Amino acid sequence: MYWKETTRQMIDIGIGSLVIIGLVSVFIGAVTAIQFAYQLGGSSIPKYYIGYIVRDIMIIELAPTFTCLALAGKVGSNIAAELGGMRQKEQIDALEVMGVDTTAYLVLPKIIAALTVIPMLVVLSAFMGMAGGYIACTLGGLVSEAEFMQGLRAFFNSYNIWMMEIKAFVFAFLLTSISCYQGFFVTGGSIELGRASTSAVVISNILILLADYVLALLLT
Repeated sequence: MYWKETTRQMIDIGIGSLVIIGLVSVFIGAVTAIQFAYQLGGSSIPKYYIGYIVRDIMIIELAPTFTCLALAGKVGSNIAAELGGMRQKEQIDALEVMGVDTTAYLVLPKIIAALTVIPMLVVLSAFMGMAGGYIACTLGGLVSEAEFMQGLRAFFNSYNIWMMEIKAFVFAFLLTSISCYQGFFVTGGSIELGRASTSAVVISNILILLADYVLALLLT
């Protein structure tokens, strides 16, 4: 029972978010590349630095942060609305009467699924961001294909991958746990349910940005 619920949440969070994460990441990478190419205009810095900067900024910062901010709006609000609706319809109370541990059955699978799937989405986001930068630079004639690929391979530090995954795990836990709390303990009617969903998104975004700052201080 618990495994089926966990796999369902993994499908909802992972496969259900592929399109939005892919689109956001491609355009973020493309805009980052274009903006950095603009800053390099007329300078003596080699053009292959565009690929180098796009790679590192996507891995270290943009992929984990923007992915989890987007998921806080999509996944977080869904979780809060789902649990809040169950609370209002007294389905959670019925499960407790039947002897089911509601937190273990309703909350824990969501957190486990998020901790499993969201780091994978972050890796995909970093890859799609670099692909977006590559497309924008090569099609726009800002830099040659060879120069951009040289930048992607230059000065690579594998520690940045660990930094990205640590951020992904922390952000995933924050957005799911906060959303579960807001939905699980909602009281009142539809207005309160809407407020709980909004609060889940707002609080998750604020704490993700705060955690991003703290982790940047600790990890760099």
